[in-house]
Amino acid sequence: MKPPSTTSGYSSDDEGRVPAGRARQEIDYGRRGKGYVFGAFRPATGESLTRPYPSRSAVNWADFLEQVEAWIPADAQRVYAIVDDLSAHRATDVLLFALARPRWEFVFQPKYAAYLNLIEPWWKVLRNLALKGRRFKTWEEVSRAVEEATVYWNQHCPPFVWGRRRRHQPRCRPRRQATCRITHLR
Repeated sequence: MKPPSTTSGYSSDDEGRVPAGRARQEIDYGRRGKGYVFGAFRPATGESLTRPYPSRSAVNWADFLEQVEAWIPADAQRVYAIVDDLSAHRATDVLLFALARPRWEFVFQPKYAAYLNLIEPWWKVLRNLALKGRRFKTWEEVSRAVEEATVYWNQHCPPFVWGRRRRHQPRCRPRRQATCRITHLR
């Protein structure tokens, strides 16, 4: 079943702690600063929106939702935001945001089911574009790299399709033409 053309699906999430040290590090407790990147993603068009924040608080999440609201086309009658079970996603500020905007509907994905949210593979693409193989001294440098990668992505964005990765699909080999062999039997 195909959704009506006046509905929009969006995946929203946060990238988690992005240390300002080496991009390969998982956790960095250094003095260079840290922050979080919130993101929204339109799978149908491939467009994305990212904003850096110093923490994953409900106030920052509500501010990000305001920016997403301004980013979404005004003609979209329904907006489905797919989010995980972070406590900031269920805070009072977010409930007030949803009450003030009836076209928004929040869909909470089940625990341990991040693969259902199309923004998760997009985070991997963003990490590769913005952070892979680079060293950052400050959080501002990380924020600038993420912003530049998002701009680059939006200029070249393909639609995302949920499913198996391309390399796991069987290769399509061209069929060989049947040849006629004549063999002499003695």
